[in-house]
Amino acid sequence: MPTLLYSLAMLLCFVLLARIVDKFFVVSLDRISSDLKLSSDAAGATLMAVGSSAPELFVALFAVLKKGNHEAIGIGSIVGSALFNLLGIIGMVALVRKTVLTWQPVVRDIMFYLIAVALLLWGIFDGSFSMWNAVAFLIVYVIYVVAVVRWRKIFPYKDHEYTADETTEAEDEAESANVVDKALGLFFPKAERYYLVFFMSIVLIAGLSWVLVESAIHMAHVLNIPEAIIGLTILAVGTSVPDLISSLIVAKQGRGDMAVSNAIGSNIFDILVGLGFPFLVAMLLYGGTINAGGQNLLESSFILFASVVGFALLLLLKRWKIDWVTGAVLLGLYVFYLAREIILL
Repeated sequence: MPTLLYSLAMLLCFVLLARIVDKFFVVSLDRISSDLKLSSDAAGATLMAVGSSAPELFVALFAVLKKGNHEAIGIGSIVGSALFNLLGIIGMVALVRKTVLTWQPVVRDIMFYLIAVALLLWGIFDGSFSMWNAVAFLIVYVIYVVAVVRWRKIFPYKDHEYTADETTEAEDEAESANVVDKALGLFFPKAERYYLVFFMSIVLIAGLSWVLVESAIHMAHVLNIPEAIIGLTILAVGTSVPDLISSLIVAKQGRGDMAVSNAIGSNIFDILVGLGFPFLVAMLLYGGTINAGGQNLLESSFILFASVVGFALLLLLKRWKIDWVTGAVLLGLYVFYLAREIILL
């Protein structure tokens, strides 16, 4: 009975997080970035990355700050989310629509992604993260944002033109009128007051993320399994739902480039800021280091690194094209990873 209750609580949180991020948080961030006169590249690498990755950031923050050594849930959710974004989301995007990727931004993002995963492995292999690890994460992310802003000047490229899918737009409009959105609308002011919408989104995302962490901890104890496993699987997939939804929508519209960039860019933010910021806050408050031990985290991080390398080689072999073959390979690898984690329980 407790397992069922915790499962229902987590499922409800996932649904609410997806709707809040998609219908309120990202929309308000878009208006704010326009006020700040940010370029599309800078907005995508900063505010939009925060929007799509807010659940992972808050889950990691609450897990790290909670007394009792629950860091494994936060780290596990980030590592698992990174695997899901790379193999699961890009795999489904490839199945939805064949796309020829613009190589310049993909090379940039994969390069920084490998650096981020290498920094992650550095701390997990040592068994703990120090203040220097956290600072290194955040510094690399600042460098990434600068690279995003300047990359087009160094390696010029144009965005692909696309034609919006009218059927998809009609489905989106119908979906926006569902019961969940109407219920959530009671907590939010009018769209014109988008700074207040942004604040309310943060409050609700933080509250739901706290419920997720508490439910995950109790579920791990009831089932007598490592907390890292819950983070690597259930929390990882659940908190990545906003990324999945947004990527599939733009892929159906013919913007496969944007879908892939969103998935990889979210991973870079998740690792560098989603871990770097909570680690820094926790060490400033409590001192010491952040424990990162556990065979599950180490092996999953190595699998993540190998997956990034494999994905880059696959793109080179297929000359920057993703199609159903690419999708089948990536989804097959993710299913294999999940099966392996379940078998090793």
